[in-house]
Amino acid sequence: MSMLQGKVALVTGGGQGVGQGIAYSLAAEGAKVAVAGRTRATLEETCAEIRRRGGTALALECDVMCPADIDRCVAQVVEAFGGLNILVNNAHIVPLGSILEVTDEAFMKGIDSGPMATLRLMRACYPHLKGDGAVVNLASSAAVRWDASGYGHYAATKEAIRSLSRGAACEWGVDGIRVNVIAPHALSPGLRGWIEANPVEAEAFFSSIPLRRVGDCEHDIGRTVAFLVSDNARYLTGATIPLDGGQAYWG
Repeated sequence: MSMLQGKVALVTGGGQGVGQGIAYSLAAEGAKVAVAGRTRATLEETCAEIRRRGGTALALECDVMCPADIDRCVAQVVEAFGGLNILVNNAHIVPLGSILEVTDEAFMKGIDSGPMATLRLMRACYPHLKGDGAVVNLASSAAVRWDASGYGHYAATKEAIRSLSRGAACEWGVDGIRVNVIAPHALSPGLRGWIEANPVEAEAFFSSIPLRRVGDCEHDIGRTVAFLVSDNARYLTGATIPLDGGQAYWG
C-alpha cells in the first residue's frame, strides 16, 4: 500500500515549481491532493497531470493573503474529500533586495504571503488535522548565507515561519499533529530563468553545493515531503530539513 493512501492534502502554490512537485509526489503515494493558488490555469495543469497518472486532485483559486479565501479554501477541501490530513504551505511572494531598496509595501507582502498566511492556514486546518495530521512549511537557507546582502527581508520572513512552525510543533504534538520545515534548493521556473540569465554566477553557485546540482522539484523535494508527512516519520516534529545538497551550514 502507498504511504499516504486515504490521506487528503492541501498544497498552496501548487501550480508550478516546488508546490507542483510536492503535489505530484503526495498524489503518487495515494493522497487526494488539493492545489491552491491565484492562477487557475496552472493549477488545472497540475491537477490534469495528477489525474493522468491515476491520482485524484482538486484545483482551488486562493489568495493566501486573504483570510476569507483561506477559510473558504479549507472548507472546500473538507467538503470535497471528507477531511484534511496534510498541509503544505509553499506559496510566498519573495521580498528580495538590499535593506535600502526593499520598500515597506514589498516587505509587508512578504510577511502577509509568508508567515501570516502560514499561520492562518495552520489555524484554519487545525481542527481537521487533529489526531494524525502533518504540516510542512517552507523556509530558506537565505537565513544562514555566508553573505546575507540582498536577502535580509526574505530571510526575516522565512525565519518567522520557522519560529511559528516550532511553536506549533510544541503546542500541537499532544493533539497528534506534527509540524516540520524544509529549506530547499529546487530547479523551479524562477531559478531556471536565473541560471539561464547568469550562467557564470550559476556555475559558481553549483560548485558551492557538495552534490553539485540543484534539487528536482518532484523527485528530490516532493519525495522528501511525502516521507515527512507519512507514518514513516511519525516521531519527527519541530525540525528544519535542509534540502539543499549540503550547501548551507545550519549549525
